Amino acid sequence: MEILDGKKLSQKVLESVKSKVEKLEKKPHLVVILVGSDPASQIYVRNKKLAAEKVGIKSTVINFPSDIEENILLKKIEELNNAVDVTGILVQLPLPEQIDKNKVITSISPKKDVDGFTPENVGKLAAGLEPYYYPATPQGIIMLLNEYNIKLEGADAVILGRSNIVGKPMAQMLLKHNATVTICHSYTKDIEDKIKTADILISAVGKNIVRCKMGNKNSVIVDVGIHRDSNGKLCGDVDFDFVSPSCAYISPVPGGVGPMTIASLMYNASIIY
Repeated sequence: MEILDGKKLSQKVLESVKSKVEKLEKKPHLVVILVGSDPASQIYVRNKKLAAEKVGIKSTVINFPSDIEENILLKKIEELNNAVDVTGILVQLPLPEQIDKNKVITSISPKKDVDGFTPENVGKLAAGLEPYYYPATPQGIIMLLNEYNIKLEGADAVILGRSNIVGKPMAQMLLKHNATVTICHSYTKDIEDKIKTADILISAVGKNIVRCKMGNKNSVIVDVGIHRDSNGKLCGDVDFDFVSPSCAYISPVPGGVGPMTIASLMYNASIIY
């Protein structure tokens, strides 16, 4: 069994992005909008800002109070869309209940949508076209699989979770690489049987759900989920100690997909249209 070391690869990707940015005549400028003071969101935003600074991307964080009115947030996004010096816009999720998340995402210019969440970018991906940006986590996973020369063409891939952030775009990207894809969710029957037959298993549920041994010794497991157990320890969707002996490759939590998501986002932020 071999570890898919996302931490190591992320450093390699960030160095490549830094080298690219140094050669750009116009420097990228990423603006991150944070609404409220959710501790987890604050950590994510801080990590993104630190990563941007590390690779030479200018980053600005705009922090709005949690009771902000939706129209004020939308007006700010419109300003950023029209700002010549701003090349990337990211709105940290989740948003407060009074704000329509979909309306906010839709309002971002597709050419500045470094998260790859706008309908135009999502639609292009679904149609087999090249979006302006690929969603960071799925793109980071593809980078990780490619780094370890894991064959996607013809592989039976099982995805646990159907979110717009990971599950759905992950399926589209795997299809683009000619994998056969099965998406499992809370209504899927006999999930364990499907897990056991996977060549590639990608779990993005956010709770400990994979507790069965793989049926294929050459299988690959990518654990996207992250949460704390009853002892406060960070862990993923997969029972690592129990499942890892039955596969060929597995990503750890932490140190797997998380660092690759940040690296992938910086890769996106370095692209200027």
